[in-house]
Amino acid sequence: MTYLLYHILRGFTWLNHFLPLRVHYAFSDFLFFLVYRVFGYRRKVVQTNLANAFPEKTEQERKKIERQFYRHFCDSFIETLYFSQISPSRIKKRMKFLNPELAEKYLDEGRQVIVSMGHHNNWEWMCSWGLHTKTEFYVVYKPLHNKSIDRFYYKLRSRFNAIPLEKNKTFRQLVSDKNENKVAAAGFLNDQTPKKNEIQYWTTFLNQETPILLGTEKIAKKVDAVVLGAHMQKQKRGHYTLTFHLITDKPKETAQYEITEKHTRFLEQIIKDEPAYWLWSHRRWKHKREPENTESTGK
Repeated sequence: MTYLLYHILRGFTWLNHFLPLRVHYAFSDFLFFLVYRVFGYRRKVVQTNLANAFPEKTEQERKKIERQFYRHFCDSFIETLYFSQISPSRIKKRMKFLNPELAEKYLDEGRQVIVSMGHHNNWEWMCSWGLHTKTEFYVVYKPLHNKSIDRFYYKLRSRFNAIPLEKNKTFRQLVSDKNENKVAAAGFLNDQTPKKNEIQYWTTFLNQETPILLGTEKIAKKVDAVVLGAHMQKQKRGHYTLTFHLITDKPKETAQYEITEKHTRFLEQIIKDEPAYWLWSHRRWKHKREPENTESTGK
């Protein structure tokens, strides 16, 4: 069954790639009607998250963000399916990296680079950076329970020279690369929720007490990696740009939790500037703070 479902997905996306993207967006509009108007997919989760994150906004303002989020959510789903078959030349026109020289400068110097980003805009299209860098580019991910879907996403993410790397293998892989003088970059999604028994650090994120993963900071200090923030922006449907921003190139000189705070504030500001493009349907705040399980608390 797993094998069959995987090939059904592959076949569906293969057939779809013959259609122009504007046809795909017509389907996205219909999908928006079903997801938002008919089924109300996770609407209470979205509304609660928006109300907690932006208590200063009026209900009308939050409702506008909510509608924009669902439209973008459907677009992202369609674009991700399209990404599984898009050609290298076409993705280069639609996903543009505005300052790749910032990352390449450090990679050319033999430094490892960690790219911190969140579920903002279409993060899957970041995988196309493998077409632009001369070094290996790891895409750190958490395996899905559904093996067919997981296999589909693995193939999708590895299309353009990116190397999907399971989250629990990342530390060992990057340390091994460092010991072998192998230069590589790795992309981390830093707005995921830690397992309850793995929570070590809490901070305020989008007006709420939030547990934050410490992997980026720990790995950066261990291998002396440069940490960059990735700011993806949606120019219009099917067209994105990405700008790299320096978080730190001296990780070993930073204080404890400083890197974690910096990349968290970076993402927070991006979300505040363009709130409709973050994944508000994610149950990001399902864990409540229990002081005895925390190592420290941020601001």
